[in-house]
Amino acid sequence: MPRILLINPNSSAATTAMMVSIAASCCGDRAEVFGATAKRAPTMITDGAALVASATEVVEIARAHRDACDGIIVAAFGDPGAAEIRSFGSRPVVGIGEAAMRAAAQGGRRFGVATVTPALVASIAALAHGLGLSAQFTGTRLTEGDPAALAADPARLVAALAAATRACIDADGAEAVIIGGGPLAQAADQLQPQFEVPIIKPIAAAMAQLLRQLPA
Repeated sequence: MPRILLINPNSSAATTAMMVSIAASCCGDRAEVFGATAKRAPTMITDGAALVASATEVVEIARAHRDACDGIIVAAFGDPGAAEIRSFGSRPVVGIGEAAMRAAAQGGRRFGVATVTPALVASIAALAHGLGLSAQFTGTRLTEGDPAALAADPARLVAALAAATRACIDADGAEAVIIGGGPLAQAADQLQPQFEVPIIKPIAAAMAQLLRQLPA
């Protein structure tokens, strides 16, 4: 059975365990998922500088585990280190940001991002631009409140993301909405029933993309 390494670029082991569980639930018996957690990063990446800085350790983790896995998921929305990892191996590498945007943009859909981190808005726009999706990207809508405080209160987080998602749809015309961030994965699972447009869950999108690249 193929083994998939999920790299968490932040230093929260609890977040890693949550994301591994969600990734595993997406692949059934097609693959085994195991996780690795950064040690030098903050427990939650909330700005562009931290996102860029995390890439070095993400690449180190990938190098250390490259003989123990058949594919890699980089589980931060800005995909730190993913391009460099692809350059030194034949294993498929998928970043959750790229996977989510490609899934959201299918069929020419206009898509937005709902997230909790104001200081990453520019990075999100840059990712859409780099993928050639700027014309379909309707922008990022933010939750109200401190990101760490929201993350510590699941019910409040879901409500805040629902409001941001609604703004993406009603104000910006998004036809699909990405819940932007690996640590938001559990909240993302709860949002789809509230909306008629597709709610894109980055970890699920990354797993689907990666499974398509692995041998059947």
